Amino acid sequence: MMHNPLKDYLTSHVLSRVQMPAQYLGGELNVVRKDPREVRGRLCLCFPDSYTIGMSHHGLQVLYTLMNRRHDWYAERAFTPWTDMEREMRSRDVPLYSLETYTPLAEFDVVGFSLQYEICSVNVLTMLDLGGIPLHAEERTMEHPLVIAGGPCCQNPEPLAPFIDVFITGDGEPSLPLVCDLWKELQEEVCSGGGPARGKAGVRQREEMLARLARELPFAYVPRFYEPDYVDGRFASLNRTRSDVPETIEPSVISDFEGIPIPTSPIVPWVECIHDRIAIEIMRGCPWQCRFCQSTVIKRPLRIRSVETIIQGALESYRNTGHNEISLLSLSSSDYPHFEELVTRMKEVFTPLGVNISIPSLRVNQQLRSIAELIGNDRRSSLTLAPEVARDDMREQIRKKIKNDDLFEGCRVAFRNNFESVKLYFMCGLPGERAVDLDGIVDMAETIARIGKEERGRYPKVTASVSNFVPKAHTPYQWNGMQSREYFSWAHKYLWSRRKIRSVNIKCHDTETSLLEGILSRGDRRVAEAIELAWRRGARLDSWSEQFDGPRWWQALADAGIDILAALHRPYEIGDRLPWDHLNVKYGRTFLEKEQTRSVVQLEKMADAK
Repeated sequence: MMHNPLKDYLTSHVLSRVQMPAQYLGGELNVVRKDPREVRGRLCLCFPDSYTIGMSHHGLQVLYTLMNRRHDWYAERAFTPWTDMEREMRSRDVPLYSLETYTPLAEFDVVGFSLQYEICSVNVLTMLDLGGIPLHAEERTMEHPLVIAGGPCCQNPEPLAPFIDVFITGDGEPSLPLVCDLWKELQEEVCSGGGPARGKAGVRQREEMLARLARELPFAYVPRFYEPDYVDGRFASLNRTRSDVPETIEPSVISDFEGIPIPTSPIVPWVECIHDRIAIEIMRGCPWQCRFCQSTVIKRPLRIRSVETIIQGALESYRNTGHNEISLLSLSSSDYPHFEELVTRMKEVFTPLGVNISIPSLRVNQQLRSIAELIGNDRRSSLTLAPEVARDDMREQIRKKIKNDDLFEGCRVAFRNNFESVKLYFMCGLPGERAVDLDGIVDMAETIARIGKEERGRYPKVTASVSNFVPKAHTPYQWNGMQSREYFSWAHKYLWSRRKIRSVNIKCHDTETSLLEGILSRGDRRVAEAIELAWRRGARLDSWSEQFDGPRWWQALADAGIDILAALHRPYEIGDRLPWDHLNVKYGRTFLEKEQTRSVVQLEKMADAK
């Protein structure tokens, strides 16, 4: 039954005092309703960011649908409350609750976090603490929920290791049900043996249950059974504290992607979110092997859905939501092997219904010359492309094989088909970057602006969005250090100084946020202390610029004894052990070493280029 007293209290005393109260109410269109007394287990899917971000995340809808298709489990949702709501909850002793039944997090069997962005680390602590769950995994007993985490940030789980019971690597669809079922079995075994113990005995009891989970599920990493060693202040190795857990962790992999049901009744939020649209994942994985890209490594192998499955899933989703836009998702949608057939069929079905087809991840290739004509319609006005770099030798370095001629001709066709603007994604601070590479970014953006003027009679809006490169775990660039604060400051100013056409906008990502992302994505377990210090000192929702406080983080890192130069800017040697080496990826470290070695050779040749 729903915790109606809590809901009544919130609606009468709390929600009138906060911004956007509808995000804390639940009860949206397509929300799943079950009687908690009639299910075997309960899972709360926690997204460590605001409701407007979390409800835009396709993976949350997928897992919510997957678990709620089962009659024996009830999946519910919780998000990080905004700061005004957190203050009200703490002042009134209101626990963080699920939106479906207003149940406090501490009363669930399993609490699962989706870790999509490193900067959201403190939000995990906020949700645990507000939910009544001890922050540190070692303080929990079998009376507490199992705290698990999945998502791309789990590719280096060490900075959050003290707070999470189990990290799940790889695809969530096959792994989440197995984790939930096994944990429920262990709970029932404990109950049949006299119930959960308390105090130190309860901690030991939970530890033994976690060890069994680690033994039986090869994709489950339980950090408490692994102890890091450091030499000269730097990570050296990770050693097991008990011999019955695996040395390395294997990712969970979907073998039959076509067989994974599409969430055709996604929840429709009460409030405007970042993405108010239907999302259909058409392909998982990427056929390319760009050296900077973590996703292409961790999402192997390449798997696709059939055109018919996509069409039917999109049509059913439209009938169940009424959304007027459908987004075809993948790492590189135009590389879908039946792309032209798919888009043609989608337009035939949905154009008469007034539904727009969005393709947010187009690859720059010869096919781009016809894509704008293929997907163009009266409502579509912007073309988004990710060339990443602008010069051919740097493209060879990062292994992103595209041609400027294809990009320029694709933009020309787009302008002819009523596209009014172009957004380009670039990176700054890549290994071996030179001033001429930055020149190329501005030159490319301004060339596109001139093409637009030729076709439309006036300069179009062209935005070059420049991110600061972070060498990520499990990529060939993982051994490289990140560029310095001073370098990024110079590069951003240099880019602006080269701009001549007013309709061209250069948007550079915030340097301080990028540097913190680097620390959190490349750090070892010692970074956890800094995360907790920053959180206790007020760090909240740092992915939002108005909330981010860089000095607070740098002070927390200093107080935790983190050597930022060593952790972030000093490169690793190819033979060094890395904090994330215990997690396996397809092709393994040998492949990454070969790619990094080839990269170094190419960089030596590039150094002499002008």
